[in-house]
Amino acid sequence: MVYIGDLSNMQLDALQEIGNIGAGNAATALAQLINSKIEMNVPRVKILPFDTVPDLVGGADRHIIGVYLNVGGSVSSNILFMLPIEQAVVLVDLLMGKGIGETRPDNLGDLELSAMREMGNIIAATYLNALSVFTRLTLVPSVPALAMDMAGSVLDAILAKFGEVADHVLLLETCFKKDDHNVVGHFFMLPEPEALDTILSALGVNN
Repeated sequence: MVYIGDLSNMQLDALQEIGNIGAGNAATALAQLINSKIEMNVPRVKILPFDTVPDLVGGADRHIIGVYLNVGGSVSSNILFMLPIEQAVVLVDLLMGKGIGETRPDNLGDLELSAMREMGNIIAATYLNALSVFTRLTLVPSVPALAMDMAGSVLDAILAKFGEVADHVLLLETCFKKDDHNVVGHFFMLPEPEALDTILSALGVNN
């Protein structure tokens, strides 16, 4: 059985290539949604210990917006898309055609949070669709849940709800660009060990 902390460079390269394809599809879907071009790519893929995830956004006390989905079908996995709240409001403005700075952490309303939830849903769905094409596995995402809290609290809630999935997570750093504005988000997969083994076997890179 392959554990996520033991992935080889070849296996990471395969997952990154699928991430880039998923990002391209997500960019197209977002462009259609907002009638404006947004570029997306996955500049790097990394394996991280789960307890270091808050460091990516500035620590466990940093306020974030997180979109969480459970994945069923042929394999069981979990997905988390996470942004520091200061980056999230910039992305909301880009998605909603607002001037940068119109949305602030203290005036986020239901409409803005709905836009974030839908964006997380699109990113997850397009990545899973790309993965499904390459593996011929059925991957079914749940309705996304959204949390706005400190990074440590969000991750503790995920562990409390779903138990210890793994010691490590797969990070696909996700870069959004529109005009001169760049936003970097963090897309995590938390596959169960059996799921990872199935995915890598289907990709032909399980050893």
